Amino acid sequence: MDDYEIDVLFISNASNMNYLTGYDAYSFYVPQTLLVIKGEEQPIWIGRRMDVNGAKLTTWLDEDQLHFYTDDYLYGIGNHPADMMADLLKKKELDKRRIGVEMGSYYFSAIEYETLKSKLPNAYFSDVTTLVGNVRMVKSEQELQYMRDAAKNAENAMQTAIDSIGKGVPENEVVADIYRAQITGAEGVDGDYPSIVPFLLSGEKTSSPHLTWGNGVFNGDELVTLELAGVHKRYHSPLSRTFKLGQMTDREKHLSDAVKYSLNTTLDAVRPGITCGDLAEVWSEAIKEYGHEKYDRLGYSVGLSYPPNWGEHTASIRLEDKTILQPNMTFHLIPGIWEEDRGVELSETFVVTENGCETLADFPRKVIEK
Repeated sequence: MDDYEIDVLFISNASNMNYLTGYDAYSFYVPQTLLVIKGEEQPIWIGRRMDVNGAKLTTWLDEDQLHFYTDDYLYGIGNHPADMMADLLKKKELDKRRIGVEMGSYYFSAIEYETLKSKLPNAYFSDVTTLVGNVRMVKSEQELQYMRDAAKNAENAMQTAIDSIGKGVPENEVVADIYRAQITGAEGVDGDYPSIVPFLLSGEKTSSPHLTWGNGVFNGDELVTLELAGVHKRYHSPLSRTFKLGQMTDREKHLSDAVKYSLNTTLDAVRPGITCGDLAEVWSEAIKEYGHEKYDRLGYSVGLSYPPNWGEHTASIRLEDKTILQPNMTFHLIPGIWEEDRGVELSETFVVTENGCETLADFPRKVIEK
């Protein structure tokens, strides 16, 4: 906060709220915030009245640090919850201070920002979207254990998908099996709901990585891509693999070899001290050997998350990113290649170690033929 020159940190990102207090509820679809105030021992949680007991049960905060608004503040019925939040800042004589808000957060709306500005005309607002996220990038040993456990759940869910997919099987039934595996978890490790749905794509749909499953059945002669995550204690370990039902064509083999080679080459290059951009350059050069050029982002920092995304929204593995890798940072590396009518994905979640990297999942790193 000193670096950002702010006195009050106005947290709306659900993942950051959990990271700082332990708050864990599916309540982020309505305005809620955490106020971190310089000089005060505990943050202040502000949420909907019906969620106060959830804060009592999941956070370490004292009860007098929990404040609420009533439902007449919601959805245009009366005032906006930000009115109540601003009133609290006024009461604490913080209405003329420097306030940092997470402008890029999914959970911080334009109307919330405009309400705060109109109610606090003498405050100075600045963008601190990545402040907490930059701290979260370097994981503790406990966090790394959560992610290793999440990786076990990812392995289990991926194996469930392999066992479920087959000619004539409906796509939605396979996804139902995957969801059950994700939430049930692996032996000895409980699962949880993922921040992103499983991306199970077949045939031409493999050319676009963010479509979802359809209402058809598998033909028995197509490429199938699957991106999912294992989850434990809200920590995510994503994993992607490609399957081939039937025999691979020469073009599919070429794509498979290109993605596998570039993934392995990039993982081999990971070490502390290099930048995310350096890794992207390694990957770009690797796929050129197979006749490909692609400069989209191929990875990002991951960890604790809530819907709608499991990325931390800080560092990205792309040419322009100068973030320096440090031990205990964790990334999802997904160097897929998507052509006009097909695509191949193989991905790994890894942690930067003192000398290289550790991939969290242990699953065959290849296109899996069925």
